[in-house]
Amino acid sequence: MKISFSQFSILLALLLITGCNTASETGKSEDSGIHVIFDTDANNELDDQHALAYLLLNKDVFDVIGITVNATYNGGDIDEHMKEAQRVVDLVGWNSRVAVIKGANGDFREIEGQVKQSDFDGHEAVDFIINEAMKKRKEPLVLLPVGKLTNVALALKKKPAIAKRIRIVWLGSNYPEPGEYNQDNDTASMNYVLQTEAPFEMVTVRYGAESGTGAVKAKRQNIYIRMPGIGPVVDTPVTGRHGGTFTCFGDYSVDLFRHTDPSVKGCFRSLYDMAAVAIVKDPTWATAIEIPCPALINNAWVEQPDNPRTILVWENFKKELIIEDLYKTLESSH
Repeated sequence: MKISFSQFSILLALLLITGCNTASETGKSEDSGIHVIFDTDANNELDDQHALAYLLLNKDVFDVIGITVNATYNGGDIDEHMKEAQRVVDLVGWNSRVAVIKGANGDFREIEGQVKQSDFDGHEAVDFIINEAMKKRKEPLVLLPVGKLTNVALALKKKPAIAKRIRIVWLGSNYPEPGEYNQDNDTASMNYVLQTEAPFEMVTVRYGAESGTGAVKAKRQNIYIRMPGIGPVVDTPVTGRHGGTFTCFGDYSVDLFRHTDPSVKGCFRSLYDMAAVAIVKDPTWATAIEIPCPALINNAWVEQPDNPRTILVWENFKKELIIEDLYKTLESSH
């Protein structure tokens, strides 16, 4: 069925908030934007970096509370993912405005039994999520995880009360098909989150299909033409993960694309994670359907039509509008 009236009302309210930003950069009001914590495995490939830069530079839409980091199979351990997230923050001139916070290096099942302790793998990010979620806000705090769901699941495990104070918008899953990188990195964390009461939205990936974020692709040649020199220019050069130094994100984007193998990835490259940010910015850029929450059993989705818990599934992304908005956001932020 279509998105429910109550969920549509939430989305409409969020859109209205974005049009009422009259606060200054240094003293944002409660209604200054959509309050977001971005949760990322930043060093995995190149879509996280574009999503993060896009999020931060949409400062009239989003109030980014913090950036929490986790580690997935690719990109090294948690410290490497921390470094890459910090590079992007530095390149858009936000190093004094938002913190990058270390999250889980391991998986949910390895850590869940330790969450009552003061010190465990990922405790900095987990405690940060909890503390921010428990603050009084007019709208739920948006958690925007674009990697595995470990940090979010651990926060819900440690403090179940946050479920009623957050909105989770997760980039992941090929639903209704099995598999997908973020999902497979920590299936237990996803299943745990699905069993809570937290509002949950699945921004589908669907490799090779036109209906998922896999279809939100940047043309490599367009990146090389439009990205050079765009974005805020910073005074202190930032060393990239492949070497070299950069003073704006546009130049770093080009370098990231040049270090992907075109014979493997072709002329286009999916910017999955950026699409998740885009549909929070403008929900009309995709279609949301409400379904009874399914379960993933033995790596296969099992429908539960009588489940009173429902989730939103996002699909059919307006890829041209989303990619063009990336370019325009960077071009207007010199």
